[in-house]
Amino acid sequence: MKKTLWIITCALLAQMASAQTPKWAANTKKAIFSIVTYDKDNNIKATGNGFYIDNKGTALSDYSLFEGATRAVIIDANGKQQPVEMILGANSMYDVVKFKTPVDKKQVSLKVATQPAKNGDAVFLMPYSTQKEALCQRGAVVSADSIGKHFYYTLQLKTNEKMVSCPVMNATGEVVGMIQKNATTESDESYAIGCTYGEALEIAALSFNDAALNGIHIQKALPDTEDQALIYLFMSSEQLDKDAYLSVLNNFIRQYPNSHEGHIRRASLLMHGDDASLYPSANEDLKNAINMAANKEEAKFQVAKTIYAYLVSLNGKDGYAEWTYDKALSILREAIQANNQPVYTQLEGDILFAMKDFSGAYNSYDKLNKSELVTSGTFYSAAKAKQLMEGSDISEVIALMDSAIVRLNKPYLSDAAPYFFERAELYAQAKKFREAVLDYNTFYNAVNGDVNSLFYYQREQAEMQCRMYKQALDDINKAVELSSDDENLWAEKGVVHLRVNQLDEAILAFEKAISINADYAAGYRMLGYCQSLKKMKKEAKANYEKAKALGDTVVDQLLEKL
Repeated sequence: MKKTLWIITCALLAQMASAQTPKWAANTKKAIFSIVTYDKDNNIKATGNGFYIDNKGTALSDYSLFEGATRAVIIDANGKQQPVEMILGANSMYDVVKFKTPVDKKQVSLKVATQPAKNGDAVFLMPYSTQKEALCQRGAVVSADSIGKHFYYTLQLKTNEKMVSCPVMNATGEVVGMIQKNATTESDESYAIGCTYGEALEIAALSFNDAALNGIHIQKALPDTEDQALIYLFMSSEQLDKDAYLSVLNNFIRQYPNSHEGHIRRASLLMHGDDASLYPSANEDLKNAINMAANKEEAKFQVAKTIYAYLVSLNGKDGYAEWTYDKALSILREAIQANNQPVYTQLEGDILFAMKDFSGAYNSYDKLNKSELVTSGTFYSAAKAKQLMEGSDISEVIALMDSAIVRLNKPYLSDAAPYFFERAELYAQAKKFREAVLDYNTFYNAVNGDVNSLFYYQREQAEMQCRMYKQALDDINKAVELSSDDENLWAEKGVVHLRVNQLDEAILAFEKAISINADYAAGYRMLGYCQSLKKMKKEAKANYEKAKALGDTVVDQLLEKL
């Protein structure tokens, strides 16, 4: 009798299980997996669940499982392990993360329901299980609250910690939500974020500053469009270290192999490092940038620009033999021949200038000044090239600087300052000292008086030529205040005092100069000269002789007159 009752009981239990377990459950369980995350010391951080939502390896899980993790692996129902390759999106508020793992052709995934579940609908919780039989727990939708285009569900379903991030299925076997942590295990209700919300997570151009994504230290995917990905590259270059940025670049090149930008950026990174063994790889990237680019001319321009930037960074030191100004110029001129863009001409001028072909550089800048890209900067470049040309006329250089300055916006701010300083020096060379002083004054105002002793000295020199003695004295006093250990500035201060017949002040200044540098021959000579004007012949003779002993040849005439 007992045996009969046991058989009947088992049969009833089997019937109940069959009623609770839909036909699609057996296949569904293959899409659900366990996750193990690790910290920076490769210690296990946390374990949890997740599931695939497509056959490309895209999966969902809870964000808190991944927060702070440096790597993660999934373990499917058959015990097979796969690494988490990259993060595809994350949201900490709704505790959901989207990621990608490698998959084979037979990978089973869940179909995300296109229609939301409604109040009263039957739902099935599918837990992760390595058991042969597929198990599930039946419940019902209590409420469906909208989150924009998506939904957040309250379910008549009792869950525990081990069920977090398991899928919630509808009666047709589509996944509608993902179980989330419950405040208490005693509640008969549970909560699920709609899977369309997780499915819609993505990485955009500005996602680099996303706090949730940055809380996960596993490689992030790039945006789905090249333009957005390029913006992401730019932003990450400013904040990531070299190795991390290189990883992003490698990912970009895999995703967009025909984009010359990725190859050029990676080449530039390798070129400006200290490891010369990476230069051949960088050179291959430069070649690939041209070979694989749809826009060959733009790629050649970028390659030439990259080589030029590398050579400038050397500051005259020897570099990689493959990269020369001649090579950069040759590649650039191929681009110019195919599509003569003004920006290409600008680079041509810069390369020729670096090669000290100032005449060629000027011709390039002159072409640029006749194009729609003419700016104050292009005229400035032309002026510098003209100035360095053999036999150049200083008035022509000044005229070019005039053209540069007339294009500056008023009021003049710090970005305009270099133009006025440059023209001031040109005016001084041309002996137009009053014009030089005016430009020095404009420069001073543009930088809000943030200048050094050299500026005061240069302006003082021009002021002296204009007989602006009070201004000159003020400037040289400021110069020695800023650089009180410079004997030349003290000597110049003495000269200014001497010029306005302030002999006592001049003597003090020259004495200060030789106290700083006891071998300052000119200082002794000028001190002696001031003393001679004050009829201090003995002192004057002693200082003249000291100057002569130090190699001063001018002092002989002064000794004869003493």
